[in-house]
Amino acid sequence: MTWLIPQFRDIVDIIIISFLIYHSISIVRKSGGYQVLGGILLLVILYIVANAAKLRMLLSVLNFIRNYWVLGLIIIFQPEIRTILTRFFLSRGLSGFRRRDSTDVFTTLVDAVSSMSLRKTGALIVLEKKRRLNEYIQNGEPIDAKISLRLILTIFNPRSSLHDGAIIIRGDRILAAKVVLPLTKKSVYVQDFGTRHLAGIGISELTDAIAIIVSEQNGKVSIARGGNIQHGVAFEELMQIVSDVAG
Repeated sequence: MTWLIPQFRDIVDIIIISFLIYHSISIVRKSGGYQVLGGILLLVILYIVANAAKLRMLLSVLNFIRNYWVLGLIIIFQPEIRTILTRFFLSRGLSGFRRRDSTDVFTTLVDAVSSMSLRKTGALIVLEKKRRLNEYIQNGEPIDAKISLRLILTIFNPRSSLHDGAIIIRGDRILAAKVVLPLTKKSVYVQDFGTRHLAGIGISELTDAIAIIVSEQNGKVSIARGGNIQHGVAFEELMQIVSDVAG
């Protein structure tokens, strides 16, 4: 019955497997590009260690993962791969056209914010930057449509079922609406702001995203980034901020 007694090597094997499973779940939940790359590097290191130490259980798991790593990378980095291929194949003339088209799209976004500001229509718009916001997008209503003035005004119309929560924009597309965002817990903000502003600050604390908030009380436009909020943003300044994100 001695074969039932685990050896030190078997215990190490089980501990590493548990560690691998736990952090794999964490990486999937965070779903950011840097976290995924860190996970891939961890797998490579674990494979080298397991092979050298002859950890049979861990090697079998890693060999199984290795059979599907190419497909996994393609799925995970599909947006980045598409961007790289687009940049490679498009000519300079088309690149210039794309820049002009991008400017037109984000001018439309600023026009929508301006219109809602004049009407005192509350709104929360989140512009995604390098950090993917997939975990927040998933809890909202999927849209995946190109930015348009009519669409934004329709979403934030008080009579619309989508007006509560935020919209998340990636590039020139609105990916989701009615998105629930984490609220900041800083007492200096909790005392002075409502849920919409607290949510805008909250997402800017946890990610590099920029949140545009339109107050339904006074129509003023605020910008939240880096965990801070800026009030009374002029539309010329807003256009510059939006253009920087697009660039």
